[in-house]
Amino acid sequence: MTGIDLAAARADTPACRDRVFLDSAGSSLPPRPVLDAVTSHLRREAEIGGYRAAAERAEDLEDGYCAFAELLGCAPDEVAFTDSASRSWLAAFDALPLGPGDRLLVSEVEYASNGIALLRRAEEAGARVEAVPSDGSGQLDVAALRELLDERVRLVSLVHVPTNGGLVNPVREVAEAAHEVGALVLLDACQSVGQLPVRADELGVDLLSTTGRKWLRGPRGTGVLVVRRAAAERLRPRLVDNTGATWEAPDRVRLRDDARVFELFEYGVAARLGLIAAARYALDLGIQQIAEAVTERAAKLRDGLAALPGVDVRDLGRQRCGIVTFTVAGVPAGRVRDALWDAGVTVTVSPAASTPLDMSRRGLAEVVRASPHYFVSPEQIDTCVAEVARLAG
Repeated sequence: MTGIDLAAARADTPACRDRVFLDSAGSSLPPRPVLDAVTSHLRREAEIGGYRAAAERAEDLEDGYCAFAELLGCAPDEVAFTDSASRSWLAAFDALPLGPGDRLLVSEVEYASNGIALLRRAEEAGARVEAVPSDGSGQLDVAALRELLDERVRLVSLVHVPTNGGLVNPVREVAEAAHEVGALVLLDACQSVGQLPVRADELGVDLLSTTGRKWLRGPRGTGVLVVRRAAAERLRPRLVDNTGATWEAPDRVRLRDDARVFELFEYGVAARLGLIAAARYALDLGIQQIAEAVTERAAKLRDGLAALPGVDVRDLGRQRCGIVTFTVAGVPAGRVRDALWDAGVTVTVSPAASTPLDMSRRGLAEVVRASPHYFVSPEQIDTCVAEVARLAG
């Protein structure tokens, strides 16, 4: 086994004793410190009001920028908090100047939410969205990317880990290639932060969006955006309020010169404190230790499922992580999900609409998605495999 103390992790996650929870890629189970951070602040707001309660935690809220700077490999002033990964991604993309003839490149595993925004803005600006082919393993083909890159490419939108499978895209190689032509790289790290080491400085990305509710085990309604300083100089934020800017004269506004220009005045203070607690919890466990534990559990589940007649594991990529996707011959994915739920196992379904380019390319309408975190025991992995075997049989 790996360096994670399984007994302690499970003690901090009481719900994992009642069910085999394999949906951390959807919305994970928060550990006790996160739950306590959220509920205690909500109680305090009820006692003295939201403004005073927030003022009491001003130092802790400010320290959150340092926690995420440590977690994500950037400076504290390159961190902004939002209410979701989608909000982070959209805010960054909306600030990118676009004009006629500009090009936007995506991978074939681009998330539908990102793709919708890309296509809408491209249509408005007279720009074009183009998909970079995958290589034989299913990850983005870096050689094909280099063939597509030129001085008209403004952005490479890269999903680190897709929502519909366990592959890990080659981020650093993509960033190096994109920067040769002056393009920015926006990394959707929604499915990687919290299960893998994700450092903006080591990966070389310009912008990074992520969420709290998945592998990081934070509350819903929380997100983070990293904006590296060099990239910030090229962005023109439009969705700005009096947190991101100052109305300093009747006819003049001054924007902040750091990532917090993307923050809004109103937010859930309790949820943000929970998010910060989740980052501290992950840092205390050790990101590398978490990655080893998650990868180990996913590999055990993947191998167990692959050995079952009538079950096809659908994961791609040279490097694989904590997401395991599969189909059962003759059994719709929704029926597999529901049957496993009835047996005490929590999984979900990833439909073609979430990653239409990749799923269409592979002829898949849906897959069952399982995502074991470090608090899942080996015996629980065996339980899941046994229940799938019963369904397949």
